[in-house]
Amino acid sequence: MPAFIDRYPDIEIDIVGSNRMVDVTDAGFDAGIRYGGTVPEDMVARRLSADIRWVIAASPDYLERYGTPEHPDDLLHHRCISNRLGDERIYRWELERDGETYQISVPGSVTVNQAETGLVAVLGGAGLMYFPEPLVAPYVKDGRLRLVLTEWSPLEEGFHIYYSSRRQLPTGFRLLIEFIQEARPLGL
Repeated sequence: MPAFIDRYPDIEIDIVGSNRMVDVTDAGFDAGIRYGGTVPEDMVARRLSADIRWVIAASPDYLERYGTPEHPDDLLHHRCISNRLGDERIYRWELERDGETYQISVPGSVTVNQAETGLVAVLGGAGLMYFPEPLVAPYVKDGRLRLVLTEWSPLEEGFHIYYSSRRQLPTGFRLLIEFIQEARPLGL
């Protein structure tokens, strides 16, 4: 956002962060950003990122205290941070290896509706959590987090910005889409 604001200082941006499934048109928003598979079908969607790998991460301290899971079934004996979806369901972790898919309801000692909130708990050693890899990559690089079960990490559709086909795009919104696609913050 700082680079966009520097380039277009007269454009006002109002950002609302929520994991809930929101009808952006009814709520008065110009657009929403979601993972590709969750974009409402009646909307125009434009890809903003490359596909995203999903990973399970924990702090080195947690892994030293409780061990490292070697198979998805081992997660049933660990402390896990669960993800609450926008429709209030608890997310079943989806794992994949060599075409074999595995969905598991992990034991949740903590449940969050934003990955960033869970990240704080995981960094503090509270347990394992399922994340989009770009969110945890800096912490893995600096050694504050470790990935586990990496051979089970699926690649899923990346972020899309979506908006109503029935409304004309405001100039500022069109410029934002073009800027994000130019900057390629998560690759494309």
